[in-house]
Amino acid sequence: MYAITVPEPGGPENMHWTEVEDPKAGPGEVVLDVAASAVNRADLLQREGNYPPPPGASEIIGLECSGVISQVGDGVSGWSVGDSVCALLTGGGYATKVAVPAAQLLPVPQGIDLVTAASLPEVACTVFSNVVSFAGLAAGQTLLVQGGSSGIGTHAIQVGKALGARVAVTANPARFDVCRELGADIVLDYAGDFATELKEATDGRGADVVLDNMGAKGLKANVSALAPDGRLMVIGMQGGVKAELNIGALLAKRASVTAMGLRGRPVDGPQGKGEVVRGVRERIWPLVADGRVRPVVHGRFRLQDAADAHRTLAAGGVVGKLVLVAP
Repeated sequence: MYAITVPEPGGPENMHWTEVEDPKAGPGEVVLDVAASAVNRADLLQREGNYPPPPGASEIIGLECSGVISQVGDGVSGWSVGDSVCALLTGGGYATKVAVPAAQLLPVPQGIDLVTAASLPEVACTVFSNVVSFAGLAAGQTLLVQGGSSGIGTHAIQVGKALGARVAVTANPARFDVCRELGADIVLDYAGDFATELKEATDGRGADVVLDNMGAKGLKANVSALAPDGRLMVIGMQGGVKAELNIGALLAKRASVTAMGLRGRPVDGPQGKGEVVRGVRERIWPLVADGRVRPVVHGRFRLQDAADAHRTLAAGGVVGKLVLVAP
């Protein structure tokens, strides 16, 4: 098979289209002939040497893909050679073939083409596990999404609205309109005093759930933006890894701060990838099938041109996801 390899950490120029050994389906796994993968911020970090894969995972970049099952390993039931699927991966997506635990497979949602389906697993599993499963966002509550025009953000807006929540987002003002089109009720300038503005827009209450990709940089403001009993879910570190936390502010609100990664989770067990994928299939896929949640794809690149996709994402201005189409 062919894959994008990164012999030395560094810039996009270090990404090479290389012939490598084919994967084999181990027990509980299938092999996919990849139709497409998609680009995530974590991919850029891995390319730079700042986000190594968990022990035992593929060194090839790529946290999601779509494709057709070409091999089925021992102990796999419910899936057959020839099935069209998409998958949450721990690595290996930037390739023409990939081995993946069967528990991390999802059927291609009704009404979505196979290539576009590659843009869904990572955002769907991240939003579901954080906002729906752990934080328990409910109808009538307020969800604040940091980075509303990102891949995670565009998905989270739609899921929040489908669940009956009021959705607020931070974004560049140039992308306010696209956030509103996706269902955002409140749009806030990410560079402004969004916590104060959110409270003004919610009669002083704030957000019941905050989904944050910035980490340290936004911690103080995010805690300030929380409503009583609010839940801050941290899923990224774009704004750094260390910040001072005001415990008194949390106690006064009975609030919580939780950091939840997805990649390093085991396949099985509570909050494992298999459980998350099952939840997505049960709770999110029906919303995609009936059109309440739709994939947002900014652009498509050939898989061989993944370096150009990385440059595009790093340059800013991407709304939704970038998809890499396999040859």
